[in-house]
Amino acid sequence: MADTFVKGQALGNDYLVVDPAALSFRLDAAAVRRLCDRHRGIGSDGVLALAPSARADAGLRILNPDGSEAEKSGNGLRIFARWLVEEQRVASDSFTIETPGGVVRCRLRRSRGQIADITVDMGSATFRSEDIPCAGTPREVVAEDIEVDGRTMQITAVGIGNPHCVVFRDQRPTRADLLHLGPALERHPLFPRRTNVQLAHVEGSDRVRVRVWERGAGETLASGSSACAVAAACVRLGYTGRTVTVVMEGGDLVIDVGERWEIRMTAPAVLVYRGVLAAAFTVGLGR
Repeated sequence: MADTFVKGQALGNDYLVVDPAALSFRLDAAAVRRLCDRHRGIGSDGVLALAPSARADAGLRILNPDGSEAEKSGNGLRIFARWLVEEQRVASDSFTIETPGGVVRCRLRRSRGQIADITVDMGSATFRSEDIPCAGTPREVVAEDIEVDGRTMQITAVGIGNPHCVVFRDQRPTRADLLHLGPALERHPLFPRRTNVQLAHVEGSDRVRVRVWERGAGETLASGSSACAVAAACVRLGYTGRTVTVVMEGGDLVIDVGERWEIRMTAPAVLVYRGVLAAAFTVGLGR
């Protein structure tokens, strides 16, 4: 087998895209960790693997750099959507993808024949603890006080097929804030399946700045589902209108939040290069 892959990025969030049928090894946790290693492998924020689906035009598995599996990824979905079109795995520029976090619809917009941006209907946001999930009695986890490293902090938990913890700050969050709070919140007892973390600062009625800590990946330049969670939290708390530009280190995402909390995300994604794994690298992988 050729052991081929494609590297893609969306706002600096980079993923490897593979068809497991084209690999000579099983895509187990150890193989994913080696592939994502930026010093001993290719390097990426995760692996997007084509999967069978009886409910959509294509199925997707989203694998984190630590080998764990994610339910949904906004940036990953846009990269995967572009790969599906360029690999001619789908018949048109509008199609559905099944993820563990639900089925989403993708639409590609072209300008002068080239793919300009990709819109993904990410599903509906929820603040209900049983849907996210969060520990404790069923409730909306909105502006809730929790203890983190001995101090009280207010968080809003959001589910968009995967769990998120949004913390609003009075000033722009720093990288030092993220590196301290990200891992502590990711594994907080409130979140039995761990959580993605966003530190957010509202800059206007239609704009919020965010730093992202992804579950199983750590600090990332951008995250589509995180941007959706922050936008939903902003609307729920009355900080912004329903169209929000989320500014992250890797770039901006425009998020629309519907009256029933349905979330729509629009931004570009790029396929960077195609490659073939060397035989010496694959020795011992997933055998």
